[in-house]
Amino acid sequence: MFTARTRKGLGVFAGLAVASIALAGCAGGSSDPLSNGGGDASASSDTIVVGSQAYYSNEIIAEIYAQALESAGKTVTRQFQIGQRDAYIPLLEDGTVSVFPEYTGNLLQFFDAETTARTADEVYAALPAALPEGLEVLDQSEATDQDSYTVTKAFADANGLTSIADLAKVTSGVTLGGNAELAERPYGPTGLQSTYGVTVQFSPTGETTVDDLVAGTIQVANVYTADPRIQTDDLVTLTDPKGLFLASNVVPVVNSNVAADVADVLNKVSAALTPEGLVELNVKSTVDQESSADIAEEWLAANGF
Repeated sequence: MFTARTRKGLGVFAGLAVASIALAGCAGGSSDPLSNGGGDASASSDTIVVGSQAYYSNEIIAEIYAQALESAGKTVTRQFQIGQRDAYIPLLEDGTVSVFPEYTGNLLQFFDAETTARTADEVYAALPAALPEGLEVLDQSEATDQDSYTVTKAFADANGLTSIADLAKVTSGVTLGGNAELAERPYGPTGLQSTYGVTVQFSPTGETTVDDLVAGTIQVANVYTADPRIQTDDLVTLTDPKGLFLASNVVPVVNSNVAADVADVLNKVSAALTPEGLVELNVKSTVDQESSADIAEEWLAANGF
């Protein structure tokens, strides 16, 4: 189930194992970026190397970046299915990888675990100072891949819900579902009460969270905002105006040496990528079983690239 704490389990087998060995087998005809002393043998100083995590949604965004850059006349190689940040951040810093799709809040916490930034604007503003020398972020997208509180459209319509704050006006009892550790998270029931004045019961639904939401045994679910089931099960993600959750917008992180060459193209991609659009891309992968390359090609054509 693509819930808040298990999103990488859907279509991403061995993500943690990949992290532990730093790099796994790469998709899209790519090769091990650590071979030949850390460089890509096929890359030259004029080549843009686009990387991705071992996570299907991240790979789709990386493929969009790669194809958009190629359409703009850039020479691009792909180094997909790299592990987690401790594996790919050094590759970005030394220039082995040039461009990587990232998530603002998670990236900020990687470099500044004590950050108090929460909202999208706060997090994005804090990133430049937190990043090491030689790395930059370009424009962030409206699309996010982060914790949220989500309800069925039927429940939202019946109670006039658009934001988390609106839950306070629900007169019937509200049960929140999620993984067991949500009970102790700062954005769990206690955070809901202190931030929004919303009182809920909590049910540790774990892997069945979205199923329980659809069945009506819970009314609110902790779900990631890019979960394909938001579309396929007609769910509504409640907005979070007070920043209960750490905002994690999709953003390109780049080696400073290529920033000027890629900024115009990737900023246009970020401007076009919406929250609903990212969910749709993930549906094409998990439900329609389309390849990342085909999904990216279709998206770029639909968005005028």
